[in-house]
Amino acid sequence: MEIEKEVRLGIVGIGNMGSAHAKTVYDGKAEGLRLCAICDVDEKKLSWAAAELPGVKTYLNYKEMLSSGGLDAVLIATPHKLHPVIAIEALEAGLHVLSEKPAGVDIKSVGKLNETANKSDRVFGIMFNQRTNPLFAHLKNMVETGQLGEMKRMVWIITNWYRTQSYYDSGTWRATWSGEGGGVLLNQCPHNLDIWQWIMGMPVSVQASCQYGRYHDIDVEDEAVIYAKYENGASAVFITSTGEYPGTNRLELSGTKGKAVIENGILKWYSMEKDERELCYVLEENTCYEPIKYQEIVPESEGPGHLGILRNFTRAILYGEQLLAPGIEGINALTLSNAAYLSDWLGKEIMLPLDEEEFLKQMKLRQAWEINGKGKKTKEMKHEKQKLGVYSDRWNVRW
Repeated sequence: MEIEKEVRLGIVGIGNMGSAHAKTVYDGKAEGLRLCAICDVDEKKLSWAAAELPGVKTYLNYKEMLSSGGLDAVLIATPHKLHPVIAIEALEAGLHVLSEKPAGVDIKSVGKLNETANKSDRVFGIMFNQRTNPLFAHLKNMVETGQLGEMKRMVWIITNWYRTQSYYDSGTWRATWSGEGGGVLLNQCPHNLDIWQWIMGMPVSVQASCQYGRYHDIDVEDEAVIYAKYENGASAVFITSTGEYPGTNRLELSGTKGKAVIENGILKWYSMEKDERELCYVLEENTCYEPIKYQEIVPESEGPGHLGILRNFTRAILYGEQLLAPGIEGINALTLSNAAYLSDWLGKEIMLPLDEEEFLKQMKLRQAWEINGKGKKTKEMKHEKQKLGVYSDRWNVRW
C-alpha cells in the first residue's frame, strides 16, 4: 500500500454527526488528517460549512467529490441506506473509507460492500466509537483470555435511549422503514449490538419480539427483546427501548469462573479460582460455597470516542496500524438487527446466516405500506433541529 504523508479527507453528509466530524478534523485534532472537501444536498448546510470551514471545497453531488482527484479518503455520514452505496463507489475510486454506523440497512447490500472492500487495498473502517471505551475493552480481554471461563450467558438491559415524540417528528425520514430502515435497533443500538458481538462473538440463532409504536406514533419498533443461542449452549438476552425513563444500562456476562457486570461506569468482577463445571460434579453439598474474589475496575476516562476512531483510521492509512473497528465487521451488528426483525415478522427463531432475500421481501412490504400513505407518519413533520459542528452526547456511553 502506498504510504501518504497526510490524509486528505472528504466528508459526505453534514448533519449532526458529519458536521461534528468536519469541525474536529478541520481544527486539527486528528493528527495527519486534513479536511479538504465536504458534500451535502442541503445548500444551507454548505453555507454553514463555508462560514465555519473556510478553504474547504463544497459539493452538492458526492460523485463529483469522489472523482475530484483531491482526496485520499472519504467519511460517510449520510442516511443509513446510502452508506454501502457510497462506500462501494469510494473504494472503487481508490479512496480509503470510514463509514458512520450502521453499515447499512440490509446485510445483502453490506455483503456487496464487504466483497468490494476485500478486493481493495484501501483502508475500510466504521465509526464504532464505543469500542474505545476502556470498560468494554477490558471485558473483551477478560473473555478472550478465559478469565471468566467458558461463557454461559450475556444479559444487556439498555433502556436509557429515551426519545420524545418531538424527536420522531423532527424529520419525515426518521423512524420509518423507507427512510431509516428501522427504529431503536437500527438507530440507537448499533453500537450496543456491535459491542455484544465484539465481546461474545456471533450466535447461531436469534429469536425476537418487537413492539412497533408502543410508546410513540411511529411504525417502527420502539421496544425490542432479543434472545440468542450460541454453539456451546450459551445464551444472550438483549432488551432495549426508547420509551422508558430514566431507563437502565446494565451489561452482565456469566461464565464458569465468575461473572462481570458493567453499570454506572464501573466494571464489577466476581471471580472464582475453581471452575463451576468441575465443582458441580465433585462437591458433596447441595450448593456451592466457594470463595468469591470481588474487584472493581473504574477507568480514568471514557476513552477517546469518535476522535479515537478518526486517529486510528488515519494511522492505519499512514503507518499500517491495525483498525480498532474494521468496516467489514459492521455486517455483524446489522445481522443481529436484521435477524431480530425477521424473527418478529415471521414469528419464529431465525438461524444464522439468515435468508437475505426473505428479509428484503418482508422489508419491502413494510416500505410499501408507508409509501401508500397507510403509515402513522403521514402528517407534515417539523424541520429537524440540528446543532452543527459539535458531538451530541446522545451517542456517548450512557450510564
